[in-house]
Amino acid sequence: MPKHVRRRRKSIRLKGWDYSAPGAYFVTICTHKRQPLFGQVVDGEMVLNEYGEIVREAWFDLPNHYAHVELDAFVVMPNHIHAIIILDADAIGVGAGLKPAPTRHPLSEIVRALKTFSARRINTLRGTPGVPVWQRNYYEHIIRNERALNAIRRYIAENPLRWYLDRYNPNAAAPDPLARDLWRMLQADARSRPRRVDKAQPRPPKADDQPDAPEGCP
Repeated sequence: MPKHVRRRRKSIRLKGWDYSAPGAYFVTICTHKRQPLFGQVVDGEMVLNEYGEIVREAWFDLPNHYAHVELDAFVVMPNHIHAIIILDADAIGVGAGLKPAPTRHPLSEIVRALKTFSARRINTLRGTPGVPVWQRNYYEHIIRNERALNAIRRYIAENPLRWYLDRYNPNAAAPDPLARDLWRMLQADARSRPRRVDKAQPRPPKADDQPDAPEGCP
């Protein structure tokens, strides 16, 4: 491929899905080149450094900027984060009189804000303006039922305990069976529970709508 031709990045979003729609989303974001920026796991507990604390603060600050965002399970790991983001329709409201209704920002905007707010503060602290902190893309999964929600919550809560098996850990002892079972369950849910794109045109997911997990995800 000629050097001047930029390769198109393959989207890992679900085709036709409105990512500003109310719902719960499982999100994973890796650091740039999976650098261990945010601290270390000690005896099964994540010990955040000052950069990890910045990411944590940026997470809890999101509802102050986006009224329709509810925060659920969340963990900062050495080189990635896992989170459940809930977009709440009731928090949007309806515009009154001449005042427009608040904008419903899509999931991509929420993730962009988290990455931007945290990266800016981290780079200011370490004196490296413009240096990448996060990978360009992120992994997400639409949470379709209570079983999946609870399984993902457990996976997030136990992530530090299972760091020795984590595929993000360059020194992982072995593949994590909990992560494998979770991903298989999410794939099965995606195949068995087609979602309407809109009321007029119901469309089941195509085979390529839910690709195999990107490298390092979930």
